[in-house]
Amino acid sequence: MNDYDLVVRSRRTVLPDGERPAAVAVRDGRIAAVTGHDDAPPAGTRVDLGEVALLPGLVDTHVHVNEPGRTEWEGFATATRAAAAGGVTTIVDMPLNSLPPVTTAAALAVKRDAAAGRCRTDVGFWGGAIPGNTPELRALHGLGVFGFKCFTADSGVPEFPPLSYEAMEEAFTEIASFDGLVIVHAEDPGSLSVPVGGTYDAFLASRPPSAEQKAIEQVIRLAEATGVRAHILHVSAADGVEPLSRARARGVRVSAETCPHYLTLSAADVRPGATQFKCCPPIRDAAVRDGLWRALAAGAIDCVVSDHSPCPPELKRGGFDEAWGGISALQLGLPAVWTEARRRGHELADVVRWMSAAPAALAGVTGKGAIEVGNDADLVAFAADETFTVDPAALRTRHRLTPYEGRELTGVVRATWLRGEVVDDMPRGRLLRR
Repeated sequence: MNDYDLVVRSRRTVLPDGERPAAVAVRDGRIAAVTGHDDAPPAGTRVDLGEVALLPGLVDTHVHVNEPGRTEWEGFATATRAAAAGGVTTIVDMPLNSLPPVTTAAALAVKRDAAAGRCRTDVGFWGGAIPGNTPELRALHGLGVFGFKCFTADSGVPEFPPLSYEAMEEAFTEIASFDGLVIVHAEDPGSLSVPVGGTYDAFLASRPPSAEQKAIEQVIRLAEATGVRAHILHVSAADGVEPLSRARARGVRVSAETCPHYLTLSAADVRPGATQFKCCPPIRDAAVRDGLWRALAAGAIDCVVSDHSPCPPELKRGGFDEAWGGISALQLGLPAVWTEARRRGHELADVVRWMSAAPAALAGVTGKGAIEVGNDADLVAFAADETFTVDPAALRTRHRLTPYEGRELTGVVRATWLRGEVVDDMPRGRLLRR
């Protein structure tokens, strides 16, 4: 009799203690054993990857799916299809830009109904903290959201307004009372300006690194005062990292993330009118990018997630002062980061830590983030030495406008398993609760 449903073995299996030859045995959707490569047990299905690497499924805690309400921007079917094609097996969906935004228990129910039966990966949900909804936060927490997102500056959509620093203190105090997590888009509104003209240089100058640093310092102050656990989203420059490191050293519970586009692109890549590069905070110059890599290598930045924020192509028309600010690259995050990480001397195990283990730990997504016994059998076959040129026609998102078009990347996702089953067109994903 077969002892296991599936055994996958690879000479490059990335485990919590590093990369080595190993076999991973699956029973009832979970990892039941991890053995030596040549000690693989009997199974109903056996897959031998040879030198193709075996990774845990990535966990992307920063995805804007936009359904319901703006499903023409992206939806659960297309977002999770693209995620799986990029080796991501779990996403946590942001509370905006859907309609209604997830700022009440009723809105969360609408969001979950929209996602039900449409997901090819597992999906969790963030709640939102906006002016006036502090009384809703405890109920949302009880319903299983993974934490609460807020903005210090304009979010870009009117139904999700920012919190003043005074209102943030009220929300932080409430979230701390039930030991929740708050995640913050940190740009100081008083340090931002209106870009003059539609050029990228003008847009870049309108959102300086000092705006990020000032907002991060305010978040640290409020986290220290209230005791809340706080996380800084999409750090675009290392200026704010030093305050974070000092705060952590004195026991403040703060963490930070960055994104593939800040680690792999630079302002020099942005051609006139190429608004597919526009995001907030903006992509900065190569020296700033180098600083982010140093912070990531030192552990001052905890994780790397996509901030996938797509829109229809018509919303990217016009200059950088008018176009929607969001990067669409959910499917390409793993090869993009691996291409640059490898060039800088990092290992696959580093990328797995940044893009799987750390995001899972941040949000408290249990059973994910590592190839270890008891976890869900979420696995990725990744040809780490194979290169490809990004062709938008091969992307699985609803819209295929991406700043990576035509770039050569290293690393190809050959297969993705969700709880031991190959991800295909059948929507087997589950809706997760904290």
